[in-house]
Amino acid sequence: MESRKLSNVQIVNIRQSDKKSSEQRWEPDDQGMGVGGVIIFIFITIVFICTLPISIFYSIHILNTYERGIILRFGRVKRSGKKYVIGAGLQFVMPYADRIIRIDLRTKTVNIPPQEVLTSDAVTVSVDAVVFMRVIEPAAALLRVENALKSAELLAVTTLRSVLGTYELSQLLTSRDQIDSKLKELLDDATSQWGIKIERVEIKDVALPQDMQRAMAAEAQADRTSKAKVIAAQGELEASAALTKAAIELDKSPAALQLRYLQTLTTIAAEQNSTIIFPIPIELFKSFFSKLQS
Repeated sequence: MESRKLSNVQIVNIRQSDKKSSEQRWEPDDQGMGVGGVIIFIFITIVFICTLPISIFYSIHILNTYERGIILRFGRVKRSGKKYVIGAGLQFVMPYADRIIRIDLRTKTVNIPPQEVLTSDAVTVSVDAVVFMRVIEPAAALLRVENALKSAELLAVTTLRSVLGTYELSQLLTSRDQIDSKLKELLDDATSQWGIKIERVEIKDVALPQDMQRAMAAEAQADRTSKAKVIAAQGELEASAALTKAAIELDKSPAALQLRYLQTLTTIAAEQNSTIIFPIPIELFKSFFSKLQS
């Protein structure tokens, strides 16, 4: 447990340092276009004006509600007011000088294929999961990593295998909610520097080897059999206690014993069988036994 806690602390420290270094490493370039860039931009503007209204069709872009855009002017991020990200609606760019990149903000579903995982109690299982993620910082998702969603998917695969390897098989089968929460926390912390938010992580299936399935089925059957025997024994014990109590009560009241005797005769006579019963009073047997003893 101590080594596990230490490793988690080290992972958090490493990720925090990576996050700080990434924040220091990437900053939008606020420098101007330079003399050459200004000259080229003026030339493009003249061409744009001369080719109106044809050039206007190459300058208008429409962003959907679920999209955001980043404009690159001569390869550099163009500031729109105080922001680097433009919103949905009608947007105007300068042809040949500007390039608009669309970022989809909708939630993406990533299916992690089955992964072979060795648990802490040396059992190999096949685990697959699903991750729900979305982009919350378009500039970071575009400029800090080449393919943010693909990188997050690969990170989810490695994190899944490393985290599940610290649990036992019984914990994988019974503590899925806890494991899902831990995976979400680790992935969300790691992908935040890429502008990605992990909304949910769920383990879909834990596949066991065939021999392990047979062993667990046999163990479950043995457990059910033992519980059934215990329940049957308890029932017999309670029934015997009830019969003993009833015998004591009948012994205290001879009239009740006779009524029980007659009730038994009525029950037997109601059945369709060939048995003939001759009711004999118990007093005759008592007198007969007393004579034998004398």
